[in-house]
Amino acid sequence: MRLGVMGGTFDPIHIGHLVAAEEARAQFELEKVVFVPSARPPHKTDAAHSHEADRLRMVELAISGNRFFEVSDLELVRSGLSYTIDTLRELHRAYGAGTELFFVTGADAIMEILTWKSSENLLSEAVFIAATRPGYPLEKLRQSLPEKNSEGTSALSRVYSMEVPALAISSTDIRDRAARGRPFRYLVTDAVWEYIVENGLYSKGEAGGRA
Repeated sequence: MRLGVMGGTFDPIHIGHLVAAEEARAQFELEKVVFVPSARPPHKTDAAHSHEADRLRMVELAISGNRFFEVSDLELVRSGLSYTIDTLRELHRAYGAGTELFFVTGADAIMEILTWKSSENLLSEAVFIAATRPGYPLEKLRQSLPEKNSEGTSALSRVYSMEVPALAISSTDIRDRAARGRPFRYLVTDAVWEYIVENGLYSKGEAGGRA
């Protein structure tokens, strides 16, 4: 099985996430893509996030109707910080050692790979797909990677780039727009937009989220 894995806070999940997941599924012939909302990302310990139940529900709403997309709460029910290496190993146990994992994330995150827990083993657990905006300088990405992974394989053979035009959209901008009463409806799916509005997420107690 070729399984895509898309991790993130998804606060909120937006069109860019969905386009990246679908593009990865098509380009890399993945049988499915599993979205894994993170609980406490170790590189964002000081950041405030929406409640886990809200973020999980928004992912469920966003991927509804796509039979190739699934969501997993494995990081939300696991105690402690959300380390990618632990998630990949859990997915291997759940889907079988023979499953080939393809971890989809932004190119900026890939460039920080050497700061992640057990970075020397990450590239042995999964192939990494670096989603980028068109025109993104990939030379920085190549320079940030180690020459070899823990098995002595070239790291460049385990990391692929994938251009995704919709990556100009950001969750930070959506939260800011909601808080200031600016429109954000078509940056997320209709179901996610309705959920944000109905629950007053990001509005700071005001009607500003109803954009």
